[in-house]
Amino acid sequence: MSELILHHYPTSLFAEKARLMLGFKGLSWRSVTIPSIMPKPDLTALTGGYRKTPVLQVGADVYCDTALIARRLEAQKTSPTFYPEGQEFTASSLASWGDTVLFLHSVSLVFQPASLAVRFAKVPPESVKAFVADRATFFDGGTATRIPLEQAQHQWPTLMSRLETQLERNGDFLLGVPSIADFSVAHTLWFLKQTPVTASLVDDYPAVLAWYQRVVGFGHGAASELSATDAIEIARNASPAPLPEEAFTDPNGFKAGDQVSVSAVDYGVNPVHGELVFNGREEIILRREDERAGVVHVHFPRFGFRINNH
Repeated sequence: MSELILHHYPTSLFAEKARLMLGFKGLSWRSVTIPSIMPKPDLTALTGGYRKTPVLQVGADVYCDTALIARRLEAQKTSPTFYPEGQEFTASSLASWGDTVLFLHSVSLVFQPASLAVRFAKVPPESVKAFVADRATFFDGGTATRIPLEQAQHQWPTLMSRLETQLERNGDFLLGVPSIADFSVAHTLWFLKQTPVTASLVDDYPAVLAWYQRVVGFGHGAASELSATDAIEIARNASPAPLPEEAFTDPNGFKAGDQVSVSAVDYGVNPVHGELVFNGREEIILRREDERAGVVHVHFPRFGFRINNH
């Protein structure tokens, strides 16, 4: 079986979610460090232009978005599970809340001027300027909107007190046992913990803090470095995995073989163009051909993404 290759960078909170998921599963993986801002030519050779971080590569298959990466890791190693039996819907729904509502609040809190000043204290001014310019267009064209700092500060105690109550009732983890929900909530709090300006937003809630420390305690698994060039070569020398044995269904009339584009709905909506080869209950797969990476299958979650005519 092909190696798991994570394309990521250290300060990405969704990359931290993926790293913790790999740690929870006890998996070995290769680490490709990518730029934090566009352009990302080596990654684009594999994804076709998807701009969010992280991306998981397995041979000539490329998985976008941590919601789908979690399902691919579950297929790689079923135990311990991200989706406890009988709580699959609850786990996925709470994970979605963490990745959207809690994430948008944490972004507003982290990107306040006092926090940014600490976060970028040792970064060259031109790099800070480039990062801010890159993120300024991140929400353009998407359904997600930035939450004003004052509103995020106002609502934060409510969000955290709900987590406190959940943990006081359920014990060590949000649903009693570990699930995808824990990783989708913990990585947003990890983001806040990176500077003393925002760390108290986690530390002031004892049950949440104790739970957070349990989740990050899973670690990152066993990682070893890999160059972007080697990752592209691995894709070129591999063939995409067989398509899932599930009926292809699309209520909007798209069918296998159509030339389409797929893009996120919320933010970072850069489209990826290719041939639609699969559209299942959880997953969309595009076939792409790249002069460097060869034939690749790019996988997206169905939920939170859209298909358009190309």
